[in-house]
Amino acid sequence: MTAEVLLAGATVVTMDPQRRILRPGAVAFSPDSGALLSVGPDAEVRAAHPDADVVDCTGSLVLPGFVNTHTHLFQTLLKGLGDDRVLSDWFTAMTGPSAVELTERDSYAAALHGCAEALTTGTTTLLDFMYVHPRPGLADAVARAMTDIGIRGVVARGYATAGADVGVPEPLIEPLDVALADAGRLIGEWNRPGSRVTAGLAPCMSWSVDEPTLRETRALADDAGALVTMHVSESDFDVTESLRRFGVRDVPLLDRTGLLGPDLLAVHCVQCDDTDIALLAASGTAVSHNPCSNLYLGSGFAPIPAMLRSGVTVGLASDGPASSSNHSMLQALKFAALLHKGVHRDPEILTAEEALEMATVGGAAALGMSDRIGSLEPGKRADVVVLDMSNLCLTPVHQPVSALVYSGRGDEVDRVYVDGALVVADGHLVTMDETRIRAHSAEAASALTVRAGTSGFAHRPWRSRIR
Repeated sequence: MTAEVLLAGATVVTMDPQRRILRPGAVAFSPDSGALLSVGPDAEVRAAHPDADVVDCTGSLVLPGFVNTHTHLFQTLLKGLGDDRVLSDWFTAMTGPSAVELTERDSYAAALHGCAEALTTGTTTLLDFMYVHPRPGLADAVARAMTDIGIRGVVARGYATAGADVGVPEPLIEPLDVALADAGRLIGEWNRPGSRVTAGLAPCMSWSVDEPTLRETRALADDAGALVTMHVSESDFDVTESLRRFGVRDVPLLDRTGLLGPDLLAVHCVQCDDTDIALLAASGTAVSHNPCSNLYLGSGFAPIPAMLRSGVTVGLASDGPASSSNHSMLQALKFAALLHKGVHRDPEILTAEEALEMATVGGAAALGMSDRIGSLEPGKRADVVVLDMSNLCLTPVHQPVSALVYSGRGDEVDRVYVDGALVVADGHLVTMDETRIRAHSAEAASALTVRAGTSGFAHRPWRSRIR
């Protein structure tokens, strides 16, 4: 039996219902059960666990692990290839052709690298929206990678059943019965009580599906009790195409087909209007906010303050590295906190605390995991992050949440625990060899550009209008 672990002497940001910040505080958990045992003032927790292995966290910040509600792990191999393109062109010229050539080996290498990025930047749970299935086994490779590296994850089995007329590559379009059968298989294999890695459903976007796809997705989700996620109103193109194909905008389409509900995570929602927000709120549908990706693609900005005011549950996300360049939630935190201030010219419209809520408790709620993760409370899973707050950018620290969101460099993560198991120590993975992970992903990325015909994007000429 492994001794209890006690993280002592830290500033503990609990994210509990009272949003307690303990200075100094301590957290005790059991590596054997993976459960949090005590969270409270330092002296009190030490007294309650006298035989625990004590980790001195003086000068550190301890908080629940970040919850990344949307990414595409395969895009780890595509960093920097799609710069300065609108979403439709980014997809048809680079991402789509790359996706067609993806192999099971690529998928595993990319997922390992992406999960390593996530863990070493403080993310303990992520949802991978895996919509690429030109050949069997790619989602299985993602699930294996998550399991091997030790992260908590959801593999959302994506599918496109239409869209050839607007640039969806034919090899990515699947018959609906084939896609749902494979999704059902994954759910049956992975969604077991206590599973750290689970599977969900992910119809890709309104211009890559039809109404039967959405209705049958709802039926399978109800039958299997699985999470559903979908790109919704990400760009003007999404809304225009939905109106052309279905006669309504994205959100009313999801309402009409029964897909809206508490088990649906709507991603992006950049172009949502007041009517859309009202439908999301009334149905209990959650939203994944991806500020870095939305800015990178020039898609705009989601009306997150209005959603929060309407009672919509909002989680934060990095999105895939082909449109955000990495999986860092520390980076997404700052963008989320600053973007809306500038857009609305109102510094109070979204606070650092609200950004952190989206990255923790909001993300947990969006994934239907509030009973397990998102805050440091006894009985929840011991998904815990320790950040070194001693660097020049962060210090002097007056307000810890402000320091974390606005002042961090992004390399502050010192230790990470998932289910009570140590997965990052001194800022580096302990579950796998980072050097080998980087080498395998670099090899896969280079070979993929050759097969996909996208290597020219890596060797493009200097582009500047400044003379």
